[in-house]
Amino acid sequence: MSFYIGIDIGTSGTKALVMDANARVLATATSEHGVSVPRAGWSEQDPNDWWKSTVAAVGAVLKKSHIRPSQVGGIGLSGQMHGLVVTDDAGECLRPAIIWNDQRTALEALEIEQKVGGRDKLIELVGNRAMTSFTMTKLLWLRKHQPMVYAKIRHLLLPKDYVRLRLTGEYVGDVSDMSGTLMLDQRTRTWSGKIISAFEIDKDILPPVVESHEIAGRLTAQAAAALRIPAGTPVVAGGGDQPVGAVGNGVVAAGLMSATMGTSGVVLVHSRQYVVDPEAKVQTFCASVEGEYCMFGCILSAGGSLQWYRNVLGDMEILEARRKKADPYELIMAKAATAAPGCEGVFWLPYLTGERTPHADPCARAAWIGIHSRTTRAELARSVIEGATFAMNDALMAFHDRGLPVRQIRLSGGGARSEFWRQLQANIYGSACVTINAQEGPAYGAAILAAVGTGRYASVKEACSAAISITRIIKPQPALRRVYHRYYEQYRRLYPALKDEFARIALL
Repeated sequence: MSFYIGIDIGTSGTKALVMDANARVLATATSEHGVSVPRAGWSEQDPNDWWKSTVAAVGAVLKKSHIRPSQVGGIGLSGQMHGLVVTDDAGECLRPAIIWNDQRTALEALEIEQKVGGRDKLIELVGNRAMTSFTMTKLLWLRKHQPMVYAKIRHLLLPKDYVRLRLTGEYVGDVSDMSGTLMLDQRTRTWSGKIISAFEIDKDILPPVVESHEIAGRLTAQAAAALRIPAGTPVVAGGGDQPVGAVGNGVVAAGLMSATMGTSGVVLVHSRQYVVDPEAKVQTFCASVEGEYCMFGCILSAGGSLQWYRNVLGDMEILEARRKKADPYELIMAKAATAAPGCEGVFWLPYLTGERTPHADPCARAAWIGIHSRTTRAELARSVIEGATFAMNDALMAFHDRGLPVRQIRLSGGGARSEFWRQLQANIYGSACVTINAQEGPAYGAAILAAVGTGRYASVKEACSAAISITRIIKPQPALRRVYHRYYEQYRRLYPALKDEFARIALL
């Protein structure tokens, strides 16, 4: 029997997963790596740290799974999107990678839209507006501020592509991840000649792009020695963590949506056709399903809002959890459940780190609105959970506006582990929500892609159909759905009312 390894290069660490030929997860392991903040708003990582954590995570997961290295039939990759990795001819990194949450490129983002003739024209060319997270903004910043480094660039890669380089010696990208560079024509799934020409980018630094399930190289002798896996083991292209995470959640058909409540919140819907949001509230990327697409929105501090609440205001719950040997989040949830839906008009705006969807606004700030003399800790806690979910619903509304059907929402992340939060999501989304048997996200999706690319399954959709099943259905409660619809309509009015004030606060 063959086994498949999925590797996900995240922001805080690399996760490795072993899956058998029947798509059952045998073991997972994670190795951490750090983030450097050279200046406020900057975010960088050493690509060599990704390689070290990959080697460590793969070694650990092989040991835990008790499989023989010779039984590994293929390796799949997933990783944080938008990061800029630049190397010389020898594949040596010229500087630390500028990663997805770096905010230094606001001027470059503005310049890109101006130079191509406006935001609408850019969306027409590459499917998305320019935001600080996207790779090309970082490349132009590098050309402007570090020209000596820029002049030495021979290859541009994304984070997981650098790890593939170390695995296979091949410079290759995939269409899902490269959709987040602002340089890919998603309709043709090829590099945009108009963008490359307009910004005088040397096309030779851009890697060839393939579909996510395609074999993009094989383990070199050097990589094989590091991983203790036979040389020649195939490595499939994989993709960005969000499209590959959709594979891991089985969101590979029209009408399916994933709602992943982690530190950030990601809402993603699959589409067979190429659809863009002319208002740029949500983003469009090539899916990790050949010839198809996905649209998604990212709420920067969804679950992060609850984490902030625990860290800043959850001292009582933390102490009680220590006494009871319990999880403080469970105690916060229990407290929140005692408050009335809508929290008597107390709203939480979850903009602790600015916002991306639907308000691409780095100046946005978190706030409680509506606090009064009757407000208790229960209302504060519940309002944070409701506010994060209202923000997720913003993205869902954008999908509805584009005519994309949503018949089933698959919950994952921290918001799927709490019965209270699951039901709250169903009530706010106004749609049936389900949990599934798979909770490993991008690493699992990467392993599935490896199984598809090496012939175990005929297609990604066939693999997901075999691997993923529904474990629970949560239906919205009609009365509470009506309550939350009223409160959500009020929530939607708060950011526009405060937008200008947020900008002024940012200048103080």
